[in-house]
Amino acid sequence: MAIVPAGLIFAVRIFKNSDMATTTKSKPAKNSKTASKAKPSFSKETYLFWYESMLLMRKFEEKAGQLYGMQKIRGFCHLYIGQEACVAGAVTALTKDDKWITAYRDHAHPLALGTNPNAVMAELYGKETGISKGKGGSMHIFDKNVNFFGGHGIVGGQVPLGAGIAFAEKYNKTGNLCICYMGDGAVRQGAFHEALNLAMLWKLPVIFVIENNGYAMGTSVKRTSNVTDLYTLGEAFDMPSFPVDGMKPEAVHDAVAKAAERARAGDGPTLLEFRTYRYKGHSMSDPQKYRTKEEVEEYKAMDPIETVKETILKNKFATQKDLDKIDEKIVKQVEESVKFSEESNFPDPQEAMTDIYEQRDYPFVID
Repeated sequence: MAIVPAGLIFAVRIFKNSDMATTTKSKPAKNSKTASKAKPSFSKETYLFWYESMLLMRKFEEKAGQLYGMQKIRGFCHLYIGQEACVAGAVTALTKDDKWITAYRDHAHPLALGTNPNAVMAELYGKETGISKGKGGSMHIFDKNVNFFGGHGIVGGQVPLGAGIAFAEKYNKTGNLCICYMGDGAVRQGAFHEALNLAMLWKLPVIFVIENNGYAMGTSVKRTSNVTDLYTLGEAFDMPSFPVDGMKPEAVHDAVAKAAERARAGDGPTLLEFRTYRYKGHSMSDPQKYRTKEEVEEYKAMDPIETVKETILKNKFATQKDLDKIDEKIVKQVEESVKFSEESNFPDPQEAMTDIYEQRDYPFVID
């Protein structure tokens, strides 16, 4: 598949009086009749994959939010609702052997990669059948089987780890790469700049992705950074750096595919700024007083699931009845994950002493 030049696929970011950066809608083509007949750039199978994958992320997260309110899920919980295209589009652009790492908003990534929803939900419950044996919870999801390396609670802590994973891939001459996600708040960490410097110096096969949803917790990018076009931070290291419309899986796929081509060719890393939006708060405890309801609704009008659904129906890739069956399938999957988690056991207290050190008889002091 031909890769669209990066400069042609990105939306423009402007700043509004609300102090929040937003993505402008694309201007309609001059010849609307011709534009309406234009064929989509991706196949029927790709669009249906995106729809089902993003719907699973959405329904899973909605259920997680509901369960958190019922105190079935405790501790921190950061939902991915609204940002689904940032993962779905990247999955179709990479291979199953590539490595993934992200921050603590990490439920959706493994689901898109193929992790069983039962194992993810059980981890949120803190059950022994969870993907991290109930020891990690919401912020520490790992799945070696799909090359997902977490799930990290320290802001920016995963960025040098992502560079390290890429170093291992280059050292072992695997031809694989690492895609490393972070929030917009992480770019103010020193580790971000250190990792970008070494990745560029050593031409590591890593794609750094800033999921810029506009707010570091409850503080807007404009209030915390002199540089508001975050992708330009990579230019200090002569790293190819681009903004991407993170509300569209098509744009995400194209940008990641081009960055992957560069990484596999031995030309080194790329920094991508996915301009996206979360419909819910930073975490479940966020009252969201820093933004207006009108702002949220403006982004919901660009919802990635709805736009993909519209493309599917418009191009007759599937009927509404077909999509309804997918919806029913996803709802059933999510409900099954809840049932599985409810019926699973909590870990034995002694499990707190395992998976810590390789030395199995480490002299713990236990009162």
